[in-house]
Amino acid sequence: MTPTLLAPPAANRRHRGVLADRDFRLLYTADAAGRLGAQVSFLALPVLAQTVLHTGAAQVGVLSALGTVAFLIVGLPAGAWVDRMPKRTVLVAANLSRVALMGSIPVAWACGVLALQQLYVVVFLTGVATVFFDVAHLSYVPCLVGADRLVAANSRLAGLNQAADVSGRGVGGLVVQLLGPAAAVVVDALGFLWSAWWIARIRAVEPAPARRTAGPRLWAETAAGLRFVLGHPVLRALAVKGAVANLAIQLCQVSFVVLFTEELHLSAGLLGLLLSAGGVGGFLGALAASAAGRRLGHGRALWLVGAVTGPFALLTALMARGPMLWVGAAGWTVTLVQTGLANVLAVSTRQRVTPAAMLGRMNATFRFLLTGALSVGALLAGLIGTFAGVRAAICGGAVLIAAGWLVVFCSPLRNVRHLDELGT
Repeated sequence: MTPTLLAPPAANRRHRGVLADRDFRLLYTADAAGRLGAQVSFLALPVLAQTVLHTGAAQVGVLSALGTVAFLIVGLPAGAWVDRMPKRTVLVAANLSRVALMGSIPVAWACGVLALQQLYVVVFLTGVATVFFDVAHLSYVPCLVGADRLVAANSRLAGLNQAADVSGRGVGGLVVQLLGPAAAVVVDALGFLWSAWWIARIRAVEPAPARRTAGPRLWAETAAGLRFVLGHPVLRALAVKGAVANLAIQLCQVSFVVLFTEELHLSAGLLGLLLSAGGVGGFLGALAASAAGRRLGHGRALWLVGAVTGPFALLTALMARGPMLWVGAAGWTVTLVQTGLANVLAVSTRQRVTPAAMLGRMNATFRFLLTGALSVGALLAGLIGTFAGVRAAICGGAVLIAAGWLVVFCSPLRNVRHLDELGT
């Protein structure tokens, strides 16, 4: 029996593009605003810590980890909470919380009282708000587009995310270089405010959340979500693959910041260009995901593309001043093609095989595992960078990326051609 998502769109909308639907278009616009600002601060915060507060590799690693460690603390129960609440309300509230938190950083800097401890607290609490936003967002998309257009909708959203990687980090590098990192954080706060406004305008009526009792029931529901993901052979493979990829990418990206600022003494603008190059690769992967799924098969595309592009990550360990910098940037661009593709095909697979009543808990479990891996990757980057050198950390991440496709190759997804084959 194939699990049932929320009811598909009406017949007269089924074959229209997802952006023709007003409510999905509003969500898409909100994502554009929020993701652009978030990608700017992705670069601005560690540069602010290093250049204004004079932190080292270990503190930068801790700062990066705090942005995602909330998924390890509240990530699992957040799914049960989100399953009990209207998704749109959660999205708006999370965005407004992030506006207040991120806005406190430039205010403290302008007053001359900014401290590393404040950065730690703000980044952690912003991560908590992001937990609820991400879980609600992933659970909200099927409500807006229906089961038959999940791949198309996720392709649009993933492409937007990767485009934000390109423009946001590139713009962030320029803003940091020209105006200073605190000004870039202002862009982040404004982006979240703009996002909240667009989401508040969505008119789609959600199914009423199931009424559940509080107390121990919450933890029973949370445990059920975890058991569902880890006990499902397809979801388990996607969780392991995603966690390995996130850990490896974070290991590299945090180390890139230290490599550029401390060893190569290159500008924040060039660092932004490198990170944007990865966003270009992810954007191309997201655009190609639907076609790759059709031509290669849904499951085959996940591992074949990874096997071809993953080894290019090894080029990043060779980066130096001069031509090798661009060789490494080109390698990073090719490497992240698989990330953009997986963000479409893997997310669509997860949503397809999960019953509607379990969506929040399934997404929370994935966020717990995948984003928790980002925290581990950031901490490892700081530890390895401190004791073995920043290039050793980059090499470790590159090797994991190069071999990560083997997880899907050894799973039931290996020869899956279409999502309809994934009934349970």
